[in-house]
Amino acid sequence: MFIPLHDRNDLDHIDRQYVTLIIIGVNVLAWLATALSGSSGALTEAAVLGLGFIPAVAYGGAELAPEFVLVPEPVTYLSYAFLHANFMHLATNMLFLWVFGDNVEDALGHFRFLVFYLACAAAGAVLHGLLDPGSQAPLIGASGAVAGVVAAYLVLHPRVRVWVLALGRIPLPLPAWIPLALWVIYQFVMIVIDQGGSISWAAHVGGIIAGAILVVLMKRREVPLFDRQIVSPRSVVHKGASVPRVPRRWGR
Repeated sequence: MFIPLHDRNDLDHIDRQYVTLIIIGVNVLAWLATALSGSSGALTEAAVLGLGFIPAVAYGGAELAPEFVLVPEPVTYLSYAFLHANFMHLATNMLFLWVFGDNVEDALGHFRFLVFYLACAAAGAVLHGLLDPGSQAPLIGASGAVAGVVAAYLVLHPRVRVWVLALGRIPLPLPAWIPLALWVIYQFVMIVIDQGGSISWAAHVGGIIAGAILVVLMKRREVPLFDRQIVSPRSVVHKGASVPRVPRRWGR
């Protein structure tokens, strides 16, 4: 629907989005480690099976062959979000995270943003598994976590101008709520009409729901929602000194 390019939204509480940058770096390194592992793809297959989230294993009682078990099964609710199928899959997710992640991290703080991001990833895996518990296909990709970031940005900054490529080719500066709300609605529509496809719309929706709720609970107390202005209590508002009224004298 659109490709985000840049938002006009400065950071107020942090100097730099260190956690966002680290998450992007880890995702890029994970993709390089698997994509450049060789023509056989053995490392990629092992990583996807061992670190991807497999509903049949989590909910259906299926078991992986011992040679593919890399981490305990509960860890895959998070580890799947650091693997990607191809470069475009990686680039799209990381672009969304780059544009929107810094301001969400600014609103939450570094540590709480990390917890928030991982919780959104886990929520995406949970909903994906609940809607298709017998699936043996590994779920991979940061889309669920990034969807949570997008939802949080929509709750925090709907009126901020965002430059996007509409339909992938038309640059437009739009209030964030227009492209982001359309994107969120699209995910809910697709979860109904594209069941069984190669994209896990359920993971997106799970991340969206978690992100919209968690940002309200985890944001800094002084950060407003929906770009509302912070109104100081009357007790701290300083009024200008009043000038004593001088009675007028009329000349005769």
